[in-house]
Amino acid sequence: MSKHIAENERIKRAYFKHLRRGRGLSEASIEAVAKAIDRFETTAGRRDFTRFHIEQAIAFRDRLDNAVSAREGKPLSKATLLQTLNALRAFFLWLAEQPGYRRRIRFSDADYFRLSEKDTRIAKAPTLRPIATPEQIEAVLGHMAAGTDIERRNRALIAFAWLSGMRDGALASLKLKHVNVADQSIHHDAKEVNTKNSKSAVTTFFPVEGAALAIVTEWIDFLVKDRLWGPQDPLFPATRMEQGADHEFKAAGLARKHWSTAGTIRTICRTAFETAGVPGFNPHSFRNALARP
Repeated sequence: MSKHIAENERIKRAYFKHLRRGRGLSEASIEAVAKAIDRFETTAGRRDFTRFHIEQAIAFRDRLDNAVSAREGKPLSKATLLQTLNALRAFFLWLAEQPGYRRRIRFSDADYFRLSEKDTRIAKAPTLRPIATPEQIEAVLGHMAAGTDIERRNRALIAFAWLSGMRDGALASLKLKHVNVADQSIHHDAKEVNTKNSKSAVTTFFPVEGAALAIVTEWIDFLVKDRLWGPQDPLFPATRMEQGADHEFKAAGLARKHWSTAGTIRTICRTAFETAGVPGFNPHSFRNALARP
């Protein structure tokens, strides 16, 4: 297994600091950049960046064209290729300005991390994504079990996503105090909720039919009255993991903390749909369903 190069790790930390402090990028954006750089390092055999040569970039481009998504088992989309190459081009342009790299990396070297004009047009073209129908969402809610705390949370999560149309990142950061069931409103407080563009707002539930409102109301009552949770506690808490007798960690109820990322929310949603025999959708697609005339 190739080892990480200490000097590469040092300069990458400096670059991530630049992205975070100098350019104000989010942690999610920086993580995507880190994955792109790591993908290149793997292809280049973990060589020191001072030993960069354009042949490495050419080889990386060739391999990237044939790469397959680990999750879907399909070739990477043009949009993913564009995002990866843009991240690497920006990194090497920055690297060419840094002491110790200026004489070894030229600004023109970064041009080898480009998608063709044709593929760039394809990557930037609008994509029509499948949208869950109200009937499908209601069918999934009706199919979901609610026997355990975790199952109740998962069902309430999808019901709330349908009622609110919120992004998964915002859902993961909501606290009980941000939701008022009585007047069916949500306070998107940017100081605490991961809102888009860090903007605060107050929104109301969408007037969807079916069981969603009753499920969410029951869930909040359960947390407040049965579990005695307060306003500062998460609306959708993470799963508490405990080590069993076999020394394996297993789900053991609800943890009194937020999820660190929104990845679990997407997995819960996709699994619920697939279990109900419906094509998997992520919570973001609910927004499109709500906007559909």
